[in-house]
Amino acid sequence: MRNLYSEFRALIPEAPLQVGTVMQVTGGVVTLQLPGGGLLKARANVGSAAVGQKVFVRDAVIEAIAPNLTLELIEI
Repeated sequence: MRNLYSEFRALIPEAPLQVGTVMQVTGGVVTLQLPGGGLLKARANVGSAAVGQKVFVRDAVIEAIAPNLTLELIEI
């Protein structure tokens, strides 16, 4: 028997993993600047990110600290 809910969930794409630079930390909320210049507020564990650090974020939740490498943007 088919599971229609599973088939429906398969149609919805996964949230992308993004990288951002921490601009401000207020309690458990971090303001990030994305490479394109946009700002994003994300949840974080207390003490997990410091101002100026790069982090990986998905669905407005910080997943990990990102390495501090140069960024190359390529437009398609």
